[in-house]
This record gives sequence, C-alpha cells and structure tokens, in this order.
Amino acid sequence: MDYLWWYVPVITSPMLIALIATIHVIISHYAVGGGLFLAWELTHAYREKNEDYINYLHSHAKFFVLLTVVMGAITGVGIWWTIGLASPLATEMLINIFVFGWATEWVYFVVELVAAFLFLYLWGTLPRKQHLIIGWIYALAALCSLIIITGITGFMLHPGEEWLKITAGETASSNFFAAFLNPQFLPQTLARTGAALVLTGVYVLLHASITLKGEHVRLRRFIVERAGQFTIFGILIAIPGIIWTYSQLPDSAKLSIFRAAALTIFTGIGAAAGGLLLLMLLLVIWKPHWLSPVAGIAMFCMALGALACGEFVREAVRKPYVVYDLVLSNQILKHKVPDIQRNGILHSGFWTRQYIQRKFPDVLNSDGTFSLERLPQEKRLEVGRVVFMHHCNDCHADAAGYSPLSFLASSRTRAEKLHAIKNLDSMIYNMPPWCGNDQEAELLADYLESVTTKYPFP
Repeated sequence: MDYLWWYVPVITSPMLIALIATIHVIISHYAVGGGLFLAWELTHAYREKNEDYINYLHSHAKFFVLLTVVMGAITGVGIWWTIGLASPLATEMLINIFVFGWATEWVYFVVELVAAFLFLYLWGTLPRKQHLIIGWIYALAALCSLIIITGITGFMLHPGEEWLKITAGETASSNFFAAFLNPQFLPQTLARTGAALVLTGVYVLLHASITLKGEHVRLRRFIVERAGQFTIFGILIAIPGIIWTYSQLPDSAKLSIFRAAALTIFTGIGAAAGGLLLLMLLLVIWKPHWLSPVAGIAMFCMALGALACGEFVREAVRKPYVVYDLVLSNQILKHKVPDIQRNGILHSGFWTRQYIQRKFPDVLNSDGTFSLERLPQEKRLEVGRVVFMHHCNDCHADAAGYSPLSFLASSRTRAEKLHAIKNLDSMIYNMPPWCGNDQEAELLADYLESVTTKYPFP
C-alpha cells in the first residue's frame, strides 16, 4: 500500500509484462540452449575437422549473438522496468529475499556478454582449444543464469512450507537457501533446460533451412541429424520436468488449470503443439530433404506455441497471488488484509491517504480516519475510481481492454455488484479477498455502475 498504481490503458500492466516476458523467454531459452549447442557441436566439428560444419556454426553464431545479446538484453531490462512499476511490492520482496542470487546472476550475465563477443569475434584467430574454452565458459554461465532465475521464479509459484514456517508472515527471510530450494526449483530447472534444448534445435533447423541452399544438400542432412538428436534429447528432458513441475504445484494451482476454461484450453494447446512438433521433427529426421523454410517455420511456431502456453499457464495459476501465499495480486501482503479491511484501503495506503486528506479534508475525522459518506455526491465516482485502481487495476481494465469489468459486470445489478465486491474470494475463484471497508465497497460499486456496459437482454 506504499506505492502508486500504474495505469496502462486497454492492455493493462500485467498483459504488458506478459508481452515483454514472452519475447524474453523465447530469446533467453535460446541463449542457454544455443550456448550448449554451439560449444558441444564445435567440439565435435573441431575433433572431426569438419570444416563445412565449422563454417556453418560460425554463421549460426553470428545470428545467435545478435539475437540473444541484443534483443535478450533489451527485453530483460524491459521486464525489470515493467514489473517494478506494475508489481512494486512483489519486486521489492524478491530483491530483499534474493539479493545474493540477483548479484550472482548479474556476474554470470556479464561473463556471458564478454564470452559471447570473444567467442564470435575471435573465431578463427584464437587457437581452437582456447576458442572452445571460451565457448564452454559462455555455455556454463548461461546455464547457471537459468538455474538462478528458475529458483526465484519457482519461489513465486510455491515458496515451500519450510520457508513459510521460517518467515511466519514476515516479508523476507535471512534463510536464502530455504527460499531458493523451493519445491518448484528442481522440476522447473529440468523442464526449462529441456525447453532450451528443444527451442535451440528448432532455431538451428529454421536457420539452416533458410541459409543453406540446394548445393549444401549433404551439410543440410548432417545438420538435420545433429540438431534433430539435440532436440529429441531436449524433449526427453522436458517431459518429465513438466510432469514433475505439475506434481509440485500447490493444490490451488492444480485446481485452477481445470477450473478456469482459458487455462484448460491453453494447457491443451501447449500439449498439442508439443506433440505435433515431435511428430514433425521425427518426419524431418526420417526424410531430411523435407526440411524447407516452410517446415522450419512450422516447427518454430509449434515450439513457440508450446513454450508460450506453458508460460501463460504457469503465470496464471499463481492467482490470487503474485508471490504465492504472501503477496496478493493487488499488491497487498496477505497477513495485512485484516488491518486494511478494518481501516480501509484509502486510509491504509500512503499515497491514497495523502490524496484524500488534501483533496477532501471535510471527510477527515479527528483520529485521522475517513468518513467517506460525507463525500459530495459528484465526487463519489472520482474516489471510487481511485479504489478501483488500487484494488482491481492490476488485473482488470475498467471501461475497455483486457478483462474489463465494464463487460464482466454487465449482467449484475448494483446490489449484486456490491455483494460480489464484499465476497470476491468466495464468489469468484482465484480472486483476492475484498481489502477495503464497507464505505469503500459502496464507492467501488458506484464507479463500476458508471462504467458498466448496458446488459443486452431483458
């Protein structure tokens, strides 16, 4: 309650995070898997003295470094920027808990950048042994970055009973490893490593299908064989990782997948895309001459579809939390809800309290509390919108956009809206509890009534 709300029209701030994060995940997984692929395959090519393959790996490394270093860095900074504005409380908590982890990850990131540029720009000038060492340094640093980030994102999905007992409701714990070694850490690490290998294999096949023309038939066949084996190995790692990840989900998250129609659909689409990718990959390995730009693009789209659907489901099943069992989706700490319900959301927030005191001094009581029934009638909607922005804006648009309450509430009377507001978590699964008082619920009901789309049926 100590932060201002961030209003992003139409798409809302969570969807802006999702858009940037999806692009970053697609690139960052390739940064990990591509580093392992280039190091492993260049080791093989140097040992076999396969100059054609070495030259291809050099051309792929140019594409790899351009995409992962430039776009990966831009979208990575974009994620920090958006989560800091949209979820400041959750971001603060993750920084406090994992400050050692973030610092370590940044060291690995710097090592990645230096190693990537040395690996590419010293190609052919360094002795091959030293060149391979640089390639493996990059690959291992990128893998370590994935491991650290996975520990932190896994904590958001399920901190684990051990850590929750240690903290006993506090916002941070001195026990870094109790937080880092959460129930999601190992299964997600396995799943993400497998996904990185799969995505890399598909990137290589797409790149080869476009850059290697008809005169490189033998080389194309060789690359299909090598990249195909790499991708299938990734699938064999990813599948048990995904199953293990599901088994370690909190009960509320498991229920969400089957209770929310969108999550059921996206889970099915992701599974179907993964199955089609495996089938098409086996066909291309069986008949390498079938690899064409169209086939490469199709496999790439299937891989992106499976990964994007998995990320969407993983993010969505946390609700009503941003950090499971700690920070609610409206940026309120779970253990502070009773106090905020008693004092009111406007009084409990630093900025909202200043706003009401300065703009509506007539509602201020001698003890510092507010009597909102004294608000002028023409100002009730203005204050109701402030309540909406602090309580609902992190997931819903108001009048139009993503998940707009103007349409979702169109079938409800004002009395029904008021009842739903006061009973959010019991009426609508995966909604946070109402965190305001009765007067604020009235103001929010008035505001929703003013923006609600007319119900189309009698």
